[in-house]
Amino acid sequence: MKTRSMLGALAMSLLILGGCHLPPSTVQAPPPPPAAPLETVPAQPGPTYVWVPGAYTWQSPTRTYVWVAGHWTIPPQGYVWVPGHWETQANGTMWVDGQWRHN
Repeated sequence: MKTRSMLGALAMSLLILGGCHLPPSTVQAPPPPPAAPLETVPAQPGPTYVWVPGAYTWQSPTRTYVWVAGHWTIPPQGYVWVPGHWETQANGTMWVDGQWRHN
């Protein structure tokens, strides 16, 4: 009987947790970030490289933005880069990470 109760509790937990959805890569920051600086894009190192633009990241401990410079990289075959971006929402400004998306 005890095993049946534990299995029932486990099944209920899985049902409850299975319905939860949290965005995998978001950070909440109070103010919007400053305007992005103009980046000087160096020469493409090879024909298969793509430019991943720089972006601000929010540093929670210091409550400041830090600029992370862009860079050249070779994409996974069949993928395109979708840049990260900030979205203003009712509860603050949310960062959505850049990611590779299947083409």
